[in-house]
Amino acid sequence: MNCPKCKSDLVKRYYKGMIEVEACPGCRGMWLDSHELDQLEDTAFDNDPHKGSLAHFQTKTNYPCPHCGNGLDEFKYRLYDLKLDYCAELDHGFWLDAGEDERVMEIMRQRAGEIQRKFNAEAEWKQMLKNMHAFLAKKK
Repeated sequence: MNCPKCKSDLVKRYYKGMIEVEACPGCRGMWLDSHELDQLEDTAFDNDPHKGSLAHFQTKTNYPCPHCGNGLDEFKYRLYDLKLDYCAELDHGFWLDAGEDERVMEIMRQRAGEIQRKFNAEAEWKQMLKNMHAFLAKKK
């Protein structure tokens, strides 16, 4: 397979010692098969039941899919200010330019914090309501 951006030959390597990806030694981008983007996200946050709903605002690019040669689409990842490329035609996978892997993990860490904050706020609200009900029951 060749890099869709600089045409260098992609080489297999293990990302973070656990995900086998095809990496570009020229521009340092990497190709992730469809399920490997989930695995990358899981390195930062693995409690997300809503995976799969992450491609928004797709546009065509002039970059070829390393698998089939069809044009890659660009999309806004999870509505954040991050655009990734993927093979929409045959769902082969995702192209991440250099540094975009770290941005994906940063977004997932942020998502983990937001969800924990939500759980904490709900627990506090539940306790407050319980205390209010107990107080009102004493007044009767």
